[in-house]
Amino acid sequence: MGQKVHPYGFRLGINKPWKSRWFVERGYDKLLVEDVKLKAELREKLKAAGVSSVEVERPGNKLGIIIGRKGAEIDKLKADIQKRTSREVFIDILEVNKPELDAQLVSEAIALQLEKRVSFRRAMRKSVDSALRFGCKGIKVRVSGRLNGNEIARSEWYLQGRLPLHTLRADIDYGFSEAHTTYGIIGVKTWVYRGDIYEQKKRRDQGTTTGVF
Repeated sequence: MGQKVHPYGFRLGINKPWKSRWFVERGYDKLLVEDVKLKAELREKLKAAGVSSVEVERPGNKLGIIIGRKGAEIDKLKADIQKRTSREVFIDILEVNKPELDAQLVSEAIALQLEKRVSFRRAMRKSVDSALRFGCKGIKVRVSGRLNGNEIARSEWYLQGRLPLHTLRADIDYGFSEAHTTYGIIGVKTWVYRGDIYEQKKRRDQGTTTGVF
């Protein structure tokens, strides 16, 4: 099961939050399309800033956008979105402390190297070594396409450490990006295992240990 589903979607509601947080009784389809378009446009505009994720919140008639990683020209961006959506817009930027452990940023870094004609094996190994150096428990990188310009497309992957995809408490980050090379598109997938997340259970009685009944 863990091998066949999206690692983030598999853990939704367990140890991963939704990336769009809002509820409406009418006009759901329009807001959903607006979310998808906004996320795609922001990713394209902030490509150079290294955006990890774009999250959307809609309290009332307001629109809140959370961008992972540091960005520039936020006021201009805010004005553009406000004009388009006719809503009061709030943009919050959260900087990713360790980009080497963020699967999306790792995959984008590999894709950028592939576009600069760096050998795919070298790019993969460099990212894997960097992630392990910063304390990740395991990392897997998979590249697919016409690797090194070969006529026949193929896939190659590199795994270091543990990657328990079936374990729901495992904090596994997933990222995907595409490298647009002169001989075609190469897809880059990254899985980063950052350890387990344990829910802290409250004790029923102060000073006494409780078991499972």
